[in-house]
Amino acid sequence: MKKTSKLAAEILLFLLALAFLSPIYIMLVNSFKNREELYSNALAFPSQFSFQYYETAMEKMNFLLALKNSLFVTIVSIIFIVIFSSMTAWMLVRTNHKISNIIFMTFVATMLIPFQTLMMPLMEFMGMIRDNLNIPMLNTHGGLIYMNIGFHASLSVFLYHGFIKSIPVSLEEAATIDGCSKFGVFWRIVFPMLKPITVTVMILNVISIWNDYLLPSLALSDKALRTIPLTTFYFFGEFTIQWNLAMAGLTMTIIPVVIFYAFSQKYIIKGIGEGAIK
Repeated sequence: MKKTSKLAAEILLFLLALAFLSPIYIMLVNSFKNREELYSNALAFPSQFSFQYYETAMEKMNFLLALKNSLFVTIVSIIFIVIFSSMTAWMLVRTNHKISNIIFMTFVATMLIPFQTLMMPLMEFMGMIRDNLNIPMLNTHGGLIYMNIGFHASLSVFLYHGFIKSIPVSLEEAATIDGCSKFGVFWRIVFPMLKPITVTVMILNVISIWNDYLLPSLALSDKALRTIPLTTFYFFGEFTIQWNLAMAGLTMTIIPVVIFYAFSQKYIIKGIGEGAIK
């Protein structure tokens, strides 16, 4: 009976895996096809595997420039998100006050607000900052990074907050007795112990920021500043869609994230398990 249940569970998991992997399969095989092959049978293998469509997609997307823009925006955003969120969560946990609880609950509450309800007021507010304070918040990578930090801080603070509760206060007290400053206590004692949840925060935010289309499309208008998701939209015209080139472009888009995830995946469950539910 147990063997039958185990076999049924394995079959079910295998079918679920096929269902989740099928879009990736469709994207990969169609990135090597011409339009005639693609429309005749989207599930079949191409007659020949040629990288000519990848070369064409790279040229039309200006892929290397878009890749550089995406890397810059993502890496800088992640650095600031990790630094600010970890420090904020640490202070909220170690400050036992009603105001700290109110601030933390405010962070949690903002996670429930859809970005679509804020995007137009946000753009108007960023325009006001640009016009009145002469700070370029629109059509700059700096402005996009600033907005990324704001929109991704809530989840990051939430995850760090739970994890920091599991760190004994006695370690920080011992460091303080030895003459360590507040700044030193955090960076020398606390932050190194946050490695599992830090990697989790990085992975979740990298995936979100790297694949984000809506916010960059609102904040960036200059073609030279566009990130990879914006450049893939080039293949989706008003009257025609170049599906084979779009599939090649999308494949190149997800490769960096897949590589990053492959090297970091072991920390995700560990970080969330030890942090979010404590």
